Amino acid sequence: MKRLAVAALLLLPIAACTDDDADPGEGGVTARPSSQSPDDSTPPSGSPTGTAAAAPAVVDTIATGLRVPWGLAFLPDGTAVVTERDSGRVLAIKDKQVSEIGEVDEAAPAGEAGLLGVAVSPDFATDRLVYLYVTTEEDNRIVRAPYDGGELGDLEVILDGIPNGFIHDGGRLAFGPDGLLYASTGETGEPELAQDRDSLGGKILRITPDGDPAPDNPDPDSPVFSWGHRNVQGLAFDDGGRLWASEFGSDLFDELNLIERGSNYGWPEVEGNGGDSAYVNPKVVWETSEASPSGLAYENDTLWLASLRGERLWRIDIAGGTARNPTDFFVGQYGRLRTVAVAPDGNLWLTTSNHDGRGNPAADDDRILVVRP
Repeated sequence: MKRLAVAALLLLPIAACTDDDADPGEGGVTARPSSQSPDDSTPPSGSPTGTAAAAPAVVDTIATGLRVPWGLAFLPDGTAVVTERDSGRVLAIKDKQVSEIGEVDEAAPAGEAGLLGVAVSPDFATDRLVYLYVTTEEDNRIVRAPYDGGELGDLEVILDGIPNGFIHDGGRLAFGPDGLLYASTGETGEPELAQDRDSLGGKILRITPDGDPAPDNPDPDSPVFSWGHRNVQGLAFDDGGRLWASEFGSDLFDELNLIERGSNYGWPEVEGNGGDSAYVNPKVVWETSEASPSGLAYENDTLWLASLRGERLWRIDIAGGTARNPTDFFVGQYGRLRTVAVAPDGNLWLTTSNHDGRGNPAADDDRILVVRP
């Protein structure tokens, strides 16, 4: 492999954080721990806080001893490609065997930055391409490289100039059913970038596999698909082709959003649900102590959302495009949870993130767990 040498105007009162009857606004629900009061962060010993019937269960461990596994995507043969944020390593995992297939030297890990998301080309059988989101000293950028089954080839930059920072770098990549690549970016701690249509920070981008703006973007000369985002960390498409995104809040509310082309999601003018029709309300809001939502995965009318500060896995029903019944599991059992993905066998792969500077690592952290949904 080639080595690549604010404060928001809040439209909901603070009291809404502790008011069980708070109205989340049109189209959204406020998530609550399913068997805990909002002020009780201690889960029942040895049991999830979700519904006992049909509760997910951790049934295996795929890998241990990783360092901040961030991106996770599957090749057609079932091999998982995993990125480590702080080491810059790209790993391949097959049958529980972990091998290094490349290292991105230009990755500049600091704070929340580093080697972040990964996506596999929908035409991998013919083009053999893997896409990566990388923080460098100069910017965030999207690169791609061929993978021959042994190691990654030379990296090619397809989009650069995305603002970078110590925090809020976005970083999630996902190919949509339209064959286009979607990327989440953060506003790097400068909230005004989210509303700046000329900046790539605080956006969801939509580009061709070669890095060009999608022709039917709101501005066909720009990769920007939606804006007004603080720091989107999860992207997932449902069976109807709808794009869902999980997003870090600031002081009050984390969000699950349904992304619409050319829409403004309000940051920094609104956190959570607002009363201004210029901004799209989230479908679910959480108190920030319960979520800090990161990875997002879809399977069978259900979204699974991994939470960092909340140290739990959320399940949200989205049949018909309406989010309902947020239910949390594994509260505090595995520490910070970064990424969740649906494996080829229908199980979930769930990564811990306890070495990210904000967790308390166990001896075998970081891990990739197998969850039977």
